[in-house]
Amino acid sequence: MRPRTIAIDGPAGAGKSTIGALVAERLGYLFLDTGAMYRAVALAALDRGVDPDAAPALEKLAQEIRITIGPPTVRDGRAYTVLLDGKDVTWEIRDARIDRVVSQVARVPGVREAMLEQQRGLAARGRVVMVGRDIGTVVLPDAERKIFLTASAAERARRREEELAARGEQRPRQELLHEILRRDQLDSERPVAPLRAADDAIVVETDGQSVGQALDRVLSVIARSSQR
Repeated sequence: MRPRTIAIDGPAGAGKSTIGALVAERLGYLFLDTGAMYRAVALAALDRGVDPDAAPALEKLAQEIRITIGPPTVRDGRAYTVLLDGKDVTWEIRDARIDRVVSQVARVPGVREAMLEQQRGLAARGRVVMVGRDIGTVVLPDAERKIFLTASAAERARRREEELAARGEQRPRQELLHEILRRDQLDSERPVAPLRAADDAIVVETDGQSVGQALDRVLSVIARSSQR
């Protein structure tokens, strides 16, 4: 019997969004990337001149904006489409300026509370694959399948470099590695919903694996767990 809820967590650049979207497509489930929601909040903050360290202003902003995540609307390599107050910001939230502040924004309790309500509301419908950093531990602690997808920092920096290059952007790998390590530290040490594998999550390491190989491993874990 297939699980109603599948939680996929992991650090920045581990491939959660790509793998999660493919798992959802293969199973016919709804896909929700919670990280994209926090990126959208960060984008709104930067565009409206809200200081990423100003918690009260960020909390108010998170309650006011409207974030929608759905199937791809454009064939440009995206795994999903993100709308911020009706505007397509799918690629804009992947800019380097968002990378630098998203962990700060996600640390604010009021921001997480605003997003959490939306996330649990969607999961309540069932047949959902939700990815992030605290899905199995906080958002959906009762998820029927929990996977912690990870890879070394060096591998994640290499993938990020290739992803950017495919979009015509060039950034030094060492710079990307520095950002990933910084985000790992911020995400793991934040007092609210820190990044960690749930006690009952199955860890899947993907160093040196293609997207197809990683997808097969995750689907195998889900199928194997379903047969228990």
